[in-house]
Amino acid sequence: MRKLAATFTLCTAFVSSAYAAETVTSPDPTKLVDAFEAANGKFDGYRRSGAKGICAMGEFVGNAEGRALSVASAFSGQKIPVIVRFSVGGANPKAADNTKSQRNMALQFNLPGGESWQMGNISAPIFGASSPAQLLGRLESLTPDPITKAPNPEKVKAFAEANPEVLLQSKYFASQPVPASFATVNYWGVHGFAFVNAKGDKQFGKWIFEPIGGVQGLSDEEAKAKGSSFLFEDLRQRVKDGKVAFNFNLEMAQPSDQLNNATVPLPEGRRKVTLGTLKVISVSDDSGGPCLNITFVPTVLPKGVEASDDPMLAARAAPYAVGLGRRLTEGSKQ
Repeated sequence: MRKLAATFTLCTAFVSSAYAAETVTSPDPTKLVDAFEAANGKFDGYRRSGAKGICAMGEFVGNAEGRALSVASAFSGQKIPVIVRFSVGGANPKAADNTKSQRNMALQFNLPGGESWQMGNISAPIFGASSPAQLLGRLESLTPDPITKAPNPEKVKAFAEANPEVLLQSKYFASQPVPASFATVNYWGVHGFAFVNAKGDKQFGKWIFEPIGGVQGLSDEEAKAKGSSFLFEDLRQRVKDGKVAFNFNLEMAQPSDQLNNATVPLPEGRRKVTLGTLKVISVSDDSGGPCLNITFVPTVLPKGVEASDDPMLAARAAPYAVGLGRRLTEGSKQ
C-alpha cells in the first residue's frame, strides 16, 4: 500500500505539472480518459489503450551515427537496459491477435545517472488524430448510443467528413496484412523530435524501429488458422531463439517538413540513418514484469533529445497519469 500511495502521489504531481502547461489548448485529461472508456469499453485494472500486452527486457547498443547526432547517453556504445512492452491496440485485454489492427512497442531506456527515455511506438507511420481536441471529438463520435448500444452512424460519418485525417490510420491498417509476430512489424514514433549534438546543432526527424529479420505478415487464411491468441507464445519462442532485434532508425527531416501533425508522415525518400540496435533478451510471465505501472510517456526524454511542438505529443502525459491513477485504484493488471 505504501508503494502504491507513493506511485499515485508521483502520478498526481505529474498530472499537475503537465496539465498546467496544457490547459490552453487541450481538453481536460479526465474528460479524455472518460471518452476512451465510453467509446472503447472499460476493463478494470487495464490500460485504456494497449490493454492486451506482455512485458520483456532488452538491451540497446548505440553507434557512431547516434553519437554524431546526439549527446544522449543511450548512444554511448555501451549496453543499455531497456524495458519493453508489446501490446495489441485497443482497450480490450482479450483482443484478437489475428486482426488487422495496431501493434505497439513501448520502451523505457534505463540510462546512466538515473535518466530515463520513454517511447510509445506503434505499427503505423501516423497517429489517428492531429490534436487532442480532434481525438476527443473522434472518440465522442464513436461512443455507443445508450439505447442501440452502437455508435450513431450519422454522427460517425459527419465527424469523419469534417475531419478526414482521422480515417487515415485505419485505412493504413486495412491495407496491411496481419503481422506474423510482434517481432516482424515496423514500429514508428510518429512524432517529431530533435536530436542535439555536442555543438548544440539540432537535427529533427521521426524514428522507426525496423525488425532486423524483416517485416512478415500473414495471409487471411494463415491469420485465421493462427487463431485469436498466438502473439505471446510466438514472442517467447523467437526470443528464446535469439531472433527479436530491431534497428533504431531515424528519418531525417528537412526544414520544410511538417512536424507538428502526427497524421502527416515525413515525405518519401528522406535520408534514414541507423542509430543503434535493440535486442529483446527475455520475456516475463503474461501478467508480470516491470512494465506494470510504467506509462511510457514520450516526453520523458534524455539530455540530447527534445520534443517538437506537436500538440498530440505534449498532451499525452496528463491523460496517461489519470489512467494510471485509475488502474492503481482498481488493481493494476499487465
